Amino acid sequence: MKRISRTLAFCFLSAVFGTSHFAAAQATGPSKRIIKPDPAAVELNQLLAAAQDAVNQQDYASAAQKYQAYLAKKPDDAVVHYDLGYAYTALQRPADAKAEYEKAISLDPKMGSAYQNLGLTLIPTDPAAAIAPLQRAAELLPEDARTKWLLGVALEAAKKDDLAIEQYKAAAKLDTKSVDIRNSLGFALLRSGKAADAEAAFREAIALQPNGQAANDAHKGLLQVLLAEKKMDAAATELGTQLEAHPNDAGMRLERASLLADAGKDDDALAELDRAAAGSESLRALRLRALIYFRKKDYDHAVPALTKAIALAPSDPDLPAQLGHVYLEKKDYPNAVNELVIAIKMNPGSNDVLGDLVSAEYLSKNYVATLHGLDILAQRETLPLGSWFIRATCYDKLGQPAPALEAYQKFLQLNKDENSDMYFEATARARTLTRELQNKKR
Repeated sequence: MKRISRTLAFCFLSAVFGTSHFAAAQATGPSKRIIKPDPAAVELNQLLAAAQDAVNQQDYASAAQKYQAYLAKKPDDAVVHYDLGYAYTALQRPADAKAEYEKAISLDPKMGSAYQNLGLTLIPTDPAAAIAPLQRAAELLPEDARTKWLLGVALEAAKKDDLAIEQYKAAAKLDTKSVDIRNSLGFALLRSGKAADAEAAFREAIALQPNGQAANDAHKGLLQVLLAEKKMDAAATELGTQLEAHPNDAGMRLERASLLADAGKDDDALAELDRAAAGSESLRALRLRALIYFRKKDYDHAVPALTKAIALAPSDPDLPAQLGHVYLEKKDYPNAVNELVIAIKMNPGSNDVLGDLVSAEYLSKNYVATLHGLDILAQRETLPLGSWFIRATCYDKLGQPAPALEAYQKFLQLNKDENSDMYFEATARARTLTRELQNKKR
């Protein structure tokens, strides 16, 4: 029997599933039944012949009219009710199609294709209701892989993944060449957390059909599996394979760059970012580029990447915070302070940014600002031991010996490493300040 076109079937199902691996779930085609020549049935024969010609030309509206005219004269013909249902399916009139398939079933309860198409009609709007007719179709058509596959689709849409997987596996045994069945199995296994089995299904699909839309779906599924398994290197390789077919896909190149970076292949990731750039880069690409440069301690290249990112997202507080941190690593303390002040104004509650700002102010010899920042941080969290040394140094540099001595003594009281440079310096300054304060009292 002739089947509905792939385009119509895809439109019919994509509204529900949104994924192309269901695209082949098309209605079983109408019969080519012609009543045997009979003088009394000439007109009926002509209607059926005209309807079939219209179906062959994909003129389903005309076909439906012919089938309706036929049924007006012979309403108990189960096959023609089925054929009219098929025409309605092609016209995307599911309610009318459902009524005709149900009528065909009432007239011929053993018409497996009618149960199958009824189930297919119900899947997009009521997958739970589609299960029963598809189960009956599977009983009547036990060797038909497509019926089991559609039953799997209905079960999966009804959130019965384990049962769906059983049907997909049964369908795969009956049809050893179907890529669509293996893709459906792979995605169901992936959603059920069975990544290793899903990987096997997708690889089998790719081996069966290396090219085409179904192969693209299998590659996408395989990539998701590899990411779920945290096989970043293998995922990057898989994306490289996909890029061979889509060399100008900048988004795919960016994804591959991200995977390469996750796998620790920073130079390869940068090369992929360069290929994807094409004169301009997205915010995500610039963030990734800056991260890689920072990780490589290539701060001179990280700065312009973050500067461009800030131009694209001026209200993002993380970007000036990152740029300030880069300047801090570069030992460019004035610029670090400038960026971190911007960042703290945008996100005043960030202790990390405030900690960086305290470091930048201290290294810029802005001791009053450093003490102010330390006071705020001390109200929010327990500061590390070294903060007492910094506080003492600030008071010391500002010519305030009493609070400086107190801070040095607090540091020495808490410090357990008597071999550190800070210990020796704090000890020496504490002795000196003690003498100075004693001399002032005389």
